[in-house]
Amino acid sequence: MNILYSKNLPTLREDITKTVEMALAEDIGEGDITAQLIAAEEQAEARIITREDCVFCGKAWVEEVFKQLDPLVEIRWHIEDGQVAAANSLLFTLKGNARSLLTGERAALNFVQTLSGTATVSNHYARQVAHTQVKLLDTRKTIPGLRSAQKYAVACGGCHNHRIGLYDAFLIKENHIAASGGIAKAVARAHQIAPGKPVEVEVENFDELEQALSAQADIIMLDNFSIADMKKAVVLTAKRAKLEASGNINETTLISTAETGVDFISIGALTKHCHAVDLSMRIR
Repeated sequence: MNILYSKNLPTLREDITKTVEMALAEDIGEGDITAQLIAAEEQAEARIITREDCVFCGKAWVEEVFKQLDPLVEIRWHIEDGQVAAANSLLFTLKGNARSLLTGERAALNFVQTLSGTATVSNHYARQVAHTQVKLLDTRKTIPGLRSAQKYAVACGGCHNHRIGLYDAFLIKENHIAASGGIAKAVARAHQIAPGKPVEVEVENFDELEQALSAQADIIMLDNFSIADMKKAVVLTAKRAKLEASGNINETTLISTAETGVDFISIGALTKHCHAVDLSMRIR
């Protein structure tokens, strides 16, 4: 896993169980009345394909859907998380009770289309800066309830995870600085509150950069710095802290930002602008 702060995603397994429970509950409700058109004992096989190129992600969620719905459903995988799938290629097959296959279809495919979309977007960005040493980071701009899932998908796509939530690292921004009485006081207080947890400070100019360096922040976020100023910041910092570029990073500015020498670039688009992959399930 490409994770910057936390050593792992400790809640991922629990989140998979919980989110699948919620997905099935909201979809099935009191029961799948359309599936009752099919004889209860009818057996079937289903083939799931992608209609477009993608980086696949979502295996564990599919398995959990049918584990909760009908453990007798057999799943045969033709791909693993993080692998590239060409348009119209077979992802996996399902075999078992026909009602179960149809009832679980939408929940399973919803997870795969969303997480594969996140992984695909992440891979697109990662490939553009593969010639540099920069690490692309996700943010907390995730779909509610799918934080761990999307961060897992980001890692499958070749990018990296920023902090998981508000609990595993400090990110001291303008309002925190003002309320704390300055950068030095905010950083010192952070070390007292949670010794050993990373402390990152957002700065908007070179004066604040110097303050953050003097306070011994672990990571300094350069907020909306120009390309020229980022290069200057890299020289001034001289590896005394890690530097993260943030703000208005898009495909037009991504490569030039990566080539400034900053350590990290955070991109909210990895999780909030993902395009769901078009999938299809056919039963026979």
